[in-house]
Amino acid sequence: MWNAIATGASRESPLWAEALLPVEKRHPQPVFSAFVSTELALGVETIYEGYLLHYGRSRLFASPDTDTALLLGDYLYAQGLVHVAATGNVAAVADLAELISLCAQARAEGRNGDGAAWAATAARLGAGSLHAARDALRLEADPSSLDVAARESVGAERVKQALAAHALLVG
Repeated sequence: MWNAIATGASRESPLWAEALLPVEKRHPQPVFSAFVSTELALGVETIYEGYLLHYGRSRLFASPDTDTALLLGDYLYAQGLVHVAATGNVAAVADLAELISLCAQARAEGRNGDGAAWAATAARLGAGSLHAARDALRLEADPSSLDVAARESVGAERVKQALAAHALLVG
């Protein structure tokens, strides 16, 4: 999975190939892909790596500047959605697109809750059951319903571990 993300980006642009960390400096630790099926894991981690380039510390890349990081992050968002779309799971594509939008809004407004949004989306990817919980974060800055949804779906301990890993990557 990690090699596919790195190789795909490197082939797409020499700028992104230059940003790729040497193998020994990469930290290929799955965070939220453990909540999804094997066929969706590459797409989820590709999108998450894009998210980290925008808002955190990438596990695979060290961009020389903010503009390159944003462009590479956008590429990874799109590439991740392509991977998920290739599975034929249209609902999962819609969920991930909603997640990207929701987290961008939360970050722009300085709100917490992106970790809960990631956990709940991954845990219920393609189920289409998070509208009210997402609205609570979007409109009321309340991630608690997303947190509950994730914990009910994959278990409290797994969510706790994923959120701890996420916190280390996004601060």
